[in-house]
Amino acid sequence: MKALLQKHKQYLLTGVSFVIPFIACGGILIALALTYAFHFHLLNDKGAPDPMQGPWLVQNMFTIGVAAFTLFPAVLAGFISYGMAGKPGLVPGFIGGFIAGTPQLVEGKNISAGFLGALVIGLVAGHVVNWLKKIPVATIFRPIMPVIVIPILSALIVGFLMFALNLPIAKVFLQLNHFLENMQHGSQIVLAMILGAMIAFDMGGPVNKTAFFFGVAMIQQQNYFIMGACAAAICTPPIGLGLATLLNRKRWTEEQRESGLAALGMGMVGITEGAIPFAAGDPLRVIPAIMFGSMVASTIAMLGGVGDHAPHGGPIVLPVVDKPLMYIVAIIAGVLVTAITINLIKTLTDKPAVAATK
Repeated sequence: MKALLQKHKQYLLTGVSFVIPFIACGGILIALALTYAFHFHLLNDKGAPDPMQGPWLVQNMFTIGVAAFTLFPAVLAGFISYGMAGKPGLVPGFIGGFIAGTPQLVEGKNISAGFLGALVIGLVAGHVVNWLKKIPVATIFRPIMPVIVIPILSALIVGFLMFALNLPIAKVFLQLNHFLENMQHGSQIVLAMILGAMIAFDMGGPVNKTAFFFGVAMIQQQNYFIMGACAAAICTPPIGLGLATLLNRKRWTEEQRESGLAALGMGMVGITEGAIPFAAGDPLRVIPAIMFGSMVASTIAMLGGVGDHAPHGGPIVLPVVDKPLMYIVAIIAGVLVTAITINLIKTLTDKPAVAATK
């Protein structure tokens, strides 16, 4: 069992190594465009920075960044499958990941399986291809199996499976949204903790988006405290993980340390996806750590009466935040908790022989 888990972790790391440039490219370009829009007060009707109101260069920079982000679920799933099954795994992995990242319209809301869906379907695609490879065929058909037959059959199996799962997944997240609506009449601390955990859980995926759009809906009702809690939680995972790579460099590979620098930049402008390269390669340790940090950040923000008037997060929205000092305190606390927690977990669980090289 231990050897099996180690093999699957390696498959995930294969996908991560290919997807990091997409996330870094998309995140940094979007961050630059958002920064420009915020600096020049280019806001949409909801008060969020809107780069599409900027000059041609900024508009296209934003569009290219969005394109890189749109591709990353397909790339992640495709290369996870490739790590498991070789070239025949690329087609079903890319297709399954693309479908996982494609929003489904349910009750007026666009919801997709996102990053976690891509992670799972990449593994499924690899297993499906490996299973198809074992089917005995006549010698005459063997040359076309990896080029034609296996890609087509595996794409159909994985594609239909992902289509079948997308709608139930979307309905689950709609129920989650109704749950949050009911929670706002209860304990605000409990609500803040739930929002923080959801924001960090899948880093821009459907769980994250459910919490985020709940905060956006509350802005329209002049309740800015929900978005304040979300805004503090949004930037905590990437900044916290980036800080962790600086505090204890020997526990992180050179590739992870480079991702950490990119994550710091993305976190400053509220792009939670900067944490994905870390979570995709080591979900069982990274996701609990970032959830803990974001829960701390969101709870402190809620207790401190932080209100965010813009549907966005991170330090970039500081000019439109009520109680800005408490907002900064909340972010710093969440970031420190994230960095210390993940480094402590890695110190306690990494074997000296497999610890990251300096």
